[in-house]
Amino acid sequence: MNNAPEFMISTRNITKKVTTSEGPLQILQPISFDVKAGETIAIVGASGSGKSTLLGLLAGLDEVSTGEIYLDGAALHKLDEERRARLRGEKVGFIFQSFMLVQSLTALENIMLPAEIAGLDNPAQLANELLEKVGLGHRGNHFPNQLSGGEQQRVAIARAFITQPKILFADEPTGNLDAANGERVEKLLFELNESAHTTLVLVTHDSELADKCERQLLMNAGELTEKGKSEPAKPAGGKPQLKAI
Repeated sequence: MNNAPEFMISTRNITKKVTTSEGPLQILQPISFDVKAGETIAIVGASGSGKSTLLGLLAGLDEVSTGEIYLDGAALHKLDEERRARLRGEKVGFIFQSFMLVQSLTALENIMLPAEIAGLDNPAQLANELLEKVGLGHRGNHFPNQLSGGEQQRVAIARAFITQPKILFADEPTGNLDAANGERVEKLLFELNESAHTTLVLVTHDSELADKCERQLLMNAGELTEKGKSEPAKPAGGKPQLKAI
């Protein structure tokens, strides 16, 4: 019997509010939707609409103000930072728009790091294979400050892939790449989805990349709708299946 949850992500009325010098600011209105295991989702919308904020909440990098998030059956909104970090290490890959590479480590060492933390065998071999796949086999011993923005982006992408996560969140994964390398990264993203059944949730302004995803969710002023529909995005129904962690 397969006890795996049908939905890799379930949200129920999640909101995000922050305090500014001018008073409270509502960044996200109540949002509820589900993402099936292995599904590919693009979150699109104008800059400043709340896309990256939502992505950070889904990945457990930030806490919701209200509402519930379930990630692979775990009640993310109930976890403290230590347990959220453990969950991310076990299940999540994240491609940051700002790369977030460790400046004191080489490209190869940056890619190896999650594999070493996870205790995977042969992390150097895995990292070298990924460097080749992103076209940087000759740059493994270079430090981030010796790489261009596009090269740093590809290192960050390889790092996110190395543990073959159950879910991969990517914030503008092709945003710093030229056309040829953008196509290379797109191919890698969907190969990971196909080979490892990894759920992909991408924030992107790239309409061609978004069109390759199974669903597109449109963020507008903190409200989320299914692209092509006028009403807010909705969960598929049913109660999220919970796991103890």
